[in-house]
Amino acid sequence: MAEAGLDMAACLERVRQRDEEASRALVRELFPLVMKIVRSHLPRRTDEEDLAQMVFSKVFAHLDQYAGAVPLEHWVSRVAVNTCLNQLRSEKCRPELRWADLNEDEAEVLERAGALSKEADPAEHLAARDLAHKMLETLSPKDRLILTMLDLEERSVEEIRQCTGWNASLIKVRAFRARMRLRKQFARMMEAE
Repeated sequence: MAEAGLDMAACLERVRQRDEEASRALVRELFPLVMKIVRSHLPRRTDEEDLAQMVFSKVFAHLDQYAGAVPLEHWVSRVAVNTCLNQLRSEKCRPELRWADLNEDEAEVLERAGALSKEADPAEHLAARDLAHKMLETLSPKDRLILTMLDLEERSVEEIRQCTGWNASLIKVRAFRARMRLRKQFARMMEAE
């Protein structure tokens, strides 16, 4: 993996002594490896270049922790994988739908909904449905199930209770909270516009 003539041990020693040229050489050497890992573990809302930069920042910040017991590429791979997994976990904990995640039709529907404009045509209904599904995807599976059954499939609380085994109070509370989360998300998207 090493460039012709790049002595990894000597390069690392120079990097530890704050040699900028050695740092650039190390990044050039490890960049293909890091990008391969980043692309295979890329979170949906994170740019691959940004994530690669996060990996290299961690590598340089914690280079003193590299003891040399394993090849540097293995250690950097571990840092890259952990950084990607942490970013994926972060997005999973705080799912959100951003304006940039919408296609043109969905963005137009959202703009019209915010402005309370004229009656929607069939194409707008389709875009609205797609937008609703995207927003539902940001909810937990249980909340998504309840809102889908209640609002999209128009089932009664009793029918949902029979299907899921949950009590009616739990269904109503989860539906209320899920709708509140969607309203807040909608408001944030309108502000971000």
